[in-house]
Amino acid sequence: MAKTKLKKIPTAAPRDVRKEDCKRELDKILAELDELQNLLYAEGKHAILIIIQGMDASGKDGLTRDVFTSMNPQGVNVHSFKEPTPEELAHDFLWRIHAQTPQKGMIHIFNRSHYEDVLVTRVHRMIDDKEAKRRMEAINDFERLLINNHTQILKFYLNISHDEQLKRLEERMEKPEKMWKYNADDLQESALWDEYMKYYEDAIDGCNEVPWHIIPADQNWYKSYLVAKALRDLFKSLKMKFPGLKRGKS
Repeated sequence: MAKTKLKKIPTAAPRDVRKEDCKRELDKILAELDELQNLLYAEGKHAILIIIQGMDASGKDGLTRDVFTSMNPQGVNVHSFKEPTPEELAHDFLWRIHAQTPQKGMIHIFNRSHYEDVLVTRVHRMIDDKEAKRRMEAINDFERLLINNHTQILKFYLNISHDEQLKRLEERMEKPEKMWKYNADDLQESALWDEYMKYYEDAIDGCNEVPWHIIPADQNWYKSYLVAKALRDLFKSLKMKFPGLKRGKS
């Protein structure tokens, strides 16, 4: 199998795809997702884990807002994994991750995830290639464990171009409504783009038992449409049914 080359994968919508059409279809899909999430919760047989990865400014937060806020907030949980705390570092790298996985009937969204432990740690030489391979094997085992416990996993890599990322980072310094997102380290990390791409490709190829959806992310409307459609299609594949009346003991 050919190795993933992210620079050869489109970061924008095809030219014949119209923004208006996608937004109109997205509205229909979001209405479906609201109903399907209710069914997921009522049936209580499946859990859904959404993993969102991408470079800074690839639109992870906006995607979460655009696709998931139409659902019942009682059935959705969003968790962002920051730099590990001392307590977390005292355990194995998946310890803090496992605690946030969804119970049956729930959707959990990881805005960044366990994949940071084979990405930023390699870019900044915190671990070597041998340790990275060991961790990727552990990730495959972990995801297999979740699947065996009726957890459906959708993994999305938001494939933004470097030029679009730099444009968005500059906007954070110029537009008042975006300044709160500004981090002085963002441009330093952006300068390591080629290193990040190399290790993202390695993670995508090394942890692909649960396949990755590589989503063009230069246009937010197209990105949200593709992710919502993938989630809707997953829901429908589960063939869920509302449970019948629960009868009391006679």
